[in-house]
Amino acid sequence: MHGLTCDLCGETLLVDSDVRYRVKIDVFAAYDPLEIAPSDLDRDLEGEMAELIGRMKEMNSGELEDQVHRRFEFDLCPPCQRRYLRDPLGLGRPRLPHPSGDERGEGEP
Repeated sequence: MHGLTCDLCGETLLVDSDVRYRVKIDVFAAYDPLEIAPSDLDRDLEGEMAELIGRMKEMNSGELEDQVHRRFEFDLCPPCQRRYLRDPLGLGRPRLPHPSGDERGEGEP
Protein backbone atom coordinates (compact mmCIF):
# COMPACT_ATOMS: atom_id res chain seq x y z
CA MET A 1 0.00 0.00 0.00
CA HIS A 2 1.40 3.38 -1.00
CA GLY A 3 -0.52 5.46 1.57
CA LEU A 4 -1.77 8.15 -0.84
CA THR A 5 -5.09 9.60 0.30
CA CYS A 6 -7.41 12.46 -0.59
CA ASP A 7 -6.39 15.50 1.44
CA LEU A 8 -10.04 16.51 1.96
CA CYS A 9 -11.88 13.29 2.79
CA GLY A 10 -9.12 10.75 3.45
CA GLU A 11 -10.26 8.34 0.70
CA THR A 12 -7.48 6.07 -0.58
CA LEU A 13 -6.17 7.16 -3.99
CA LEU A 14 -4.53 5.00 -6.63
CA VAL A 15 -1.23 6.38 -7.95
CA ASP A 16 -1.65 4.78 -11.39
CA SER A 17 -5.30 5.81 -11.79
CA ASP A 18 -6.75 8.62 -13.91
CA VAL A 19 -9.15 9.41 -11.06
CA ARG A 20 -6.72 11.39 -8.92
CA TYR A 21 -6.43 15.18 -9.03
CA ARG A 22 -3.61 17.47 -7.96
CA VAL A 23 -4.29 21.01 -6.69
CA LYS A 24 -1.38 23.46 -6.52
CA ILE A 25 -1.82 26.84 -4.87
CA ASP A 26 0.78 29.60 -4.91
CA VAL A 27 0.27 32.54 -2.57
CA PHE A 28 2.70 35.37 -3.19
CA ALA A 29 3.08 39.06 -2.56
CA ALA A 30 1.65 41.20 -5.34
CA TYR A 31 3.50 44.40 -6.05
CA ASP A 32 2.30 47.41 -8.02
CA PRO A 33 4.68 49.19 -10.40
CA LEU A 34 7.00 51.53 -8.58
CA GLU A 35 6.08 55.19 -8.88
CA ILE A 36 8.28 57.77 -7.22
CA ALA A 37 6.68 61.07 -6.25
CA PRO A 38 8.60 64.20 -5.20
CA SER A 39 7.44 63.60 -1.60
CA ASP A 40 9.22 60.21 -1.64
CA LEU A 41 12.55 61.99 -2.02
CA ASP A 42 12.02 63.80 1.29
CA ARG A 43 11.33 60.63 3.32
CA ASP A 44 13.77 59.23 5.88
CA LEU A 45 14.46 56.04 3.93
CA GLU A 46 17.31 54.93 6.16
CA GLY A 47 15.08 55.28 9.23
CA GLU A 48 12.25 53.39 7.53
CA MET A 49 14.66 50.62 6.52
CA ALA A 50 16.03 50.36 10.07
CA GLU A 51 12.45 50.15 11.41
CA LEU A 52 11.59 47.42 8.89
CA ILE A 53 14.70 45.42 9.79
CA GLY A 54 13.81 45.76 13.48
CA ARG A 55 10.33 44.35 12.85
CA MET A 56 11.80 41.52 10.76
CA LYS A 57 14.15 40.54 13.60
CA GLU A 58 11.09 39.83 15.75
CA MET A 59 9.71 37.37 13.16
CA ASN A 60 10.72 33.75 12.64
CA SER A 61 11.83 32.42 9.26
CA GLY A 62 8.38 30.95 8.50
CA GLU A 63 6.66 34.29 9.11
CA LEU A 64 9.19 36.05 6.89
CA GLU A 65 8.77 33.49 4.09
CA ASP A 66 4.97 33.77 4.29
CA GLN A 67 5.32 37.49 3.55
CA VAL A 68 6.81 36.61 0.15
CA HIS A 69 5.66 33.20 -1.10
CA ARG A 70 3.94 30.01 0.06
CA ARG A 71 3.04 26.94 -2.01
CA PHE A 72 0.48 24.27 -1.18
CA GLU A 73 -0.11 20.98 -3.02
CA PHE A 74 -3.05 18.65 -2.41
CA ASP A 75 -4.29 15.33 -3.82
CA LEU A 76 -8.05 15.02 -4.32
CA CYS A 77 -10.43 12.20 -5.22
CA PRO A 78 -13.00 12.92 -7.99
CA PRO A 79 -15.89 13.95 -5.67
CA CYS A 80 -13.63 16.31 -3.69
CA GLN A 81 -12.19 17.72 -6.93
CA ARG A 82 -15.73 18.59 -8.10
CA ARG A 83 -16.53 20.11 -4.70
CA TYR A 84 -13.30 22.13 -4.80
CA LEU A 85 -14.03 23.43 -8.31
CA ARG A 86 -17.50 24.57 -7.22
CA ASP A 87 -16.16 26.51 -4.23
CA PRO A 88 -12.34 26.85 -4.25
CA LEU A 89 -12.26 29.49 -1.49
CA GLY A 90 -14.77 27.73 0.75
CA LEU A 91 -17.21 30.64 0.53
CA GLY A 92 -20.12 28.25 1.08
CA ARG A 93 -18.92 27.61 4.63
CA PRO A 94 -19.71 29.95 7.52
CA ARG A 95 -17.40 32.96 7.48
CA LEU A 96 -14.64 33.05 10.04
CA PRO A 97 -13.88 36.26 11.93
CA HIS A 98 -11.04 38.28 10.46
CA PRO A 99 -7.79 37.63 12.39
CA SER A 100 -7.33 41.34 13.10
CA GLY A 101 -10.65 41.42 14.94
CA ASP A 102 -12.21 43.77 12.39
CA GLU A 103 -15.84 43.13 11.62
CA ARG A 104 -16.04 42.42 7.90
CA GLY A 105 -19.25 42.10 5.97
CA GLU A 106 -20.05 39.59 3.27
CA GLY A 107 -18.11 40.14 0.10
CA GLU A 108 -15.34 42.20 1.73
CA PRO A 109 -11.75 40.95 1.45
